[in-house]
Amino acid sequence: MKLNELLETIKVLNQVGATDLDIASIQFDSRAVAAGDLFIAVRGTSSDGHDYISMAVEKGAVAIVCEEIPKDVKATFIQVKDSAEALALLASAWFGFPSTKVTLVGVTGTNGKTTTATLLYEMFRKFGHKAGLLSTVCNYVDGEAVEATHTTPDPLELNQLLARMVDAGCEYAFMEVSSHAIVQKRIAGLDFDGGIFSNITRDHIDYHKTFENYIAAKKAFFDELSADAFALTNIDDKNGLVMLQNTKATKKTYSTRTIADFKGKILEESFEGMLLEMNGKEIAVPFIGKFNVYNLLAVFGTAVLLGKDELEVLRVISTLHSVSGRFETLRAPKGYTVIVDYAHTPDALTNVINTINDIRDGAGRLITVAGCGGNRDKGKRPMMAKEAANGSEQVIITSDNPRKEDPQDIINDMLAGLDTTDMKKVITIVDRRQAIKTACALAQPGDVILVAGKGHEDYQIIGDVKHHFDDREEVKACF
Repeated sequence: MKLNELLETIKVLNQVGATDLDIASIQFDSRAVAAGDLFIAVRGTSSDGHDYISMAVEKGAVAIVCEEIPKDVKATFIQVKDSAEALALLASAWFGFPSTKVTLVGVTGTNGKTTTATLLYEMFRKFGHKAGLLSTVCNYVDGEAVEATHTTPDPLELNQLLARMVDAGCEYAFMEVSSHAIVQKRIAGLDFDGGIFSNITRDHIDYHKTFENYIAAKKAFFDELSADAFALTNIDDKNGLVMLQNTKATKKTYSTRTIADFKGKILEESFEGMLLEMNGKEIAVPFIGKFNVYNLLAVFGTAVLLGKDELEVLRVISTLHSVSGRFETLRAPKGYTVIVDYAHTPDALTNVINTINDIRDGAGRLITVAGCGGNRDKGKRPMMAKEAANGSEQVIITSDNPRKEDPQDIINDMLAGLDTTDMKKVITIVDRRQAIKTACALAQPGDVILVAGKGHEDYQIIGDVKHHFDDREEVKACF
């Protein structure tokens, strides 16, 4: 592709050198650069691509997009205000603007993104459409699984995946949109046909610095939606309507508590599932918990807004199943129940614990196994421990993904949120495998064990190394 064709998609501040050049590929990692490539120097959180411009030119880059043009390097330079945004726009152009060729819906919020996006993907395939999914657990190009490395991939990978979906004949694509991806402009230039807001609670404060910044990041997604798109929001969340304040999209709402376009409530609930009322119609689903009512309302609303018949949507919803590692129920031969869930924020943990307690209604005990990740938001650690202690008869505080922190230091940060009464029900076991074994050993018939924090993950990160570790496998080994 010619460089001057690519440059039509971005705003150029300054240009040095010829632009009538053939570009072999686009790269933002200097290590991947080869002869004839366009290198885009992006300022990241841990490194600055501008420091690697010379290396990129030495490896054969013929043109550089950057925010500052170096004086001592010979190449064609394109100066832009924001090279991260330029990367996303150029990636979209490079792959033929794939987001314009599918119906693309983004899901953002603290909790529920994976479940909502995955259920929409599964639903539209059940309707007979080819569809794609971009999610934390796994990406899918129709039926082909593609390993996921981030909640939202980098712009090159993202547009390449969308292009693969187009080539495979996909009509729809559903994707999780993380706050990091919004701030880092990874989704810039994508043509969204709809946006969904699930909820917002404390998370990623280590990155965003303040809760206000985190809210603003989520809102920015809706601000950029076009007038042809829809914006579907959870109005039971106090920031739900904030998301719609400046959007040009058609505004729609869902709720379990008040008047909304899509309304739902629980009629009956057990560990096997729920009987719901959705827009006045009864539906039985194999999902558990009020948080899943919100997820299903988002799915219901989105499908209807995309033109599907309401009754047919409800019929298909009744055939869907929960996402791996999200309130996944395992029954022990000895008569106790284990719930494995991804809950890794205070609010998510509270939701899961409250759901379990509502169903068991005082029968048996709740034993909660939980930890917190290393090199992440430290402020939520005492809150997580407190929520676990508030709703459980027994708490085992253990490791999650300690990364480069001492696991015991993380545990101590969690313990700081507990008073002397809480401490009477808490034990600490650094080794996660032993913590799960201990919970299973303590459990009596009728008890419920919640293993929280990792859900679908099949690894544990210690230092820089990913070790195979799956909570569900550990539980089944105990059985």
